[in-house]
Amino acid sequence: DMPLLYDEADLLTDSEEAALLAKLESISSNADMDVVVALVNSVGALSPMEYADDFFDYNGYGQGENRDGLVLLVSMEYSDWWISTRGSAITAFTDAGIEYIGEKVTPYLGSGDYAAAFEEFAVQCEAFIAQANTGDPYDTHNLPKDPFNKGLALIVALIGGFIVGKFYTGKLKGELNTVRKQAAASGYVRENSLNVNSSRDFFLYRNVSRTAKESNSSSGGSSTHRSSSGASHGGGGGKF
Repeated sequence: DMPLLYDEADLLTDSEEAALLAKLESISSNADMDVVVALVNSVGALSPMEYADDFFDYNGYGQGENRDGLVLLVSMEYSDWWISTRGSAITAFTDAGIEYIGEKVTPYLGSGDYAAAFEEFAVQCEAFIAQANTGDPYDTHNLPKDPFNKGLALIVALIGGFIVGKFYTGKLKGELNTVRKQAAASGYVRENSLNVNSSRDFFLYRNVSRTAKESNSSSGGSSTHRSSSGASHGGGGGKF
């Protein structure tokens, strides 16, 4: 019976809490997994990982037989965040995916814009769950890419190229200020400056074809551990 939003640290206004809770309930209902946000003052003697796992397990979160779901824990005491996953959420939110979400959320947490941080978390959860439903969850090989502003990139490239070109041609022009026009071509050649005493043939080029060896090492996926309740959890986190 615990709500999907728990704000012990009182970081959100009443209106922000209402909007975020409605969003979390909508995502959880559509995805058949609980998406939870927990904001606490301290994790006490536990690590953020242990606290997040226990918060999820012992408060009865998770849908279905496997208790599918995840919780974003934010602890204010030492500026910790941790995402704990269980059930199908372990597959949907890989280690690389959680790191990606952290990179999106922590700038807002660090600046104190908590409402924007949790809104971003909810948006990312929707996207990650939708991608997981395709059978190819976001991972090291297919993480979302930020929109590329082609127009801005072109403008920056043109301005940068103009500045560099102007500087370089000015430098070359300065190095040629001692050159004077000569009446004949022979005037540009220093007398006895070119003397060919011998000649040799050198082998300069060869074509080498290389084929990369296949690597047996794998990357990506979700690392897991056992919580104090004995359940299997994935997750990851850091500081903000």
